[in-house]
Amino acid sequence: MTEMQHCELLSLSNEELTGLIEDFGQAPYRFRQLLDGLYRQRWTSLEQFSTLPLEFRRQLADSGYSIGQPTTEKRFTSSDGTVRYLFGFSDGQSVETVWMPEGDGGEAGDGSISGDEELQATERHRATICLSSQVGCAVECAFCMTALLGLHRNLTAGEIAGQVLAVLNDQQVEIGSERINLVFMGQGEPFLNYDNFMQAVRMLVGEAGIPASRMTVSTSGIVPRIADFGAEEVRPKLAVSLNASNEALRTSVMPITKKWTIAKLLAALRDFPLRNRERLTFEYVLLGGVNDDTSHARELVDLIRGLRAKVNLIALNPGPEISFLMPDHDCVLAFQSILTAAGIPAFIRRPRGRDIYAACGQLKHTTELVQLR
Repeated sequence: MTEMQHCELLSLSNEELTGLIEDFGQAPYRFRQLLDGLYRQRWTSLEQFSTLPLEFRRQLADSGYSIGQPTTEKRFTSSDGTVRYLFGFSDGQSVETVWMPEGDGGEAGDGSISGDEELQATERHRATICLSSQVGCAVECAFCMTALLGLHRNLTAGEIAGQVLAVLNDQQVEIGSERINLVFMGQGEPFLNYDNFMQAVRMLVGEAGIPASRMTVSTSGIVPRIADFGAEEVRPKLAVSLNASNEALRTSVMPITKKWTIAKLLAALRDFPLRNRERLTFEYVLLGGVNDDTSHARELVDLIRGLRAKVNLIALNPGPEISFLMPDHDCVLAFQSILTAAGIPAFIRRPRGRDIYAACGQLKHTTELVQLR
């Protein structure tokens, strides 16, 4: 798979932007003006950068540079206020990004509700943006619509960060006036695009002003990258998509388990350096009649016992070409009660945007909204 070449300002690191300023013979202070326009003003064209000299802007345009914010190809709004965006890039590829306003709740912006989180979920100015890191996905989880796309390419750091800027522009939100959470849980496996994902995190923290404490990344379990991630000075919280209570079951729904077993995954997580008051999050998609029995819940307790972790339980979000069934609600409650009785915090994640295919596992560029099962 060949990475495309970019001349997009959002995809340049601070060092590269500094070099660009020098190459065009501009004063060093133009660097801060450029960053302010990209991340604080969220301008989408060079013409808007009125703080930069006209000649410099012309030079950038003539040299093939553009801003690099994605363009909105489709926009769907759910009955619960969730918005699903289909964002297009300059090479014709596209990804989906989701805006979940007020009441997403939960430490990871994950839609779970519990105690103080319920109070926080009623805050007037609160929203979560769910970001994609790849065009498609190569992990092939059997219950996920994104897996049906296959992998086309990685997103650049600017294409990842640009999703945030484009959504905030569309929603007319100023950072600082509202509490914005970011979850890297959209299309793709962030840890298979690790360097670009982390560069996007650093840019969003340093330049857009969104604290890393309000970010969460979800991985299917790319074991070597878990250690790399733990060593990062600035990093989001970590969530792991587990979805099964034993090796055979996880392998059947998540083929990546053949490469990185549950034992290897848990060993990496036990070595993961949690910060003060931080917990790991395990995501567990409940598939009706497959992994939702009380016996699976007891296996899960034994599996993660001793880890400082919580579990988000996600009833399958159905979609076309997905053969699994939603679990009975009573099964979900019974599963939760076994975990909580064992002292493991467990939350039932509330689906957001299910009617527009914006919920967990439903992102697949779907434009025809058919009746869900």
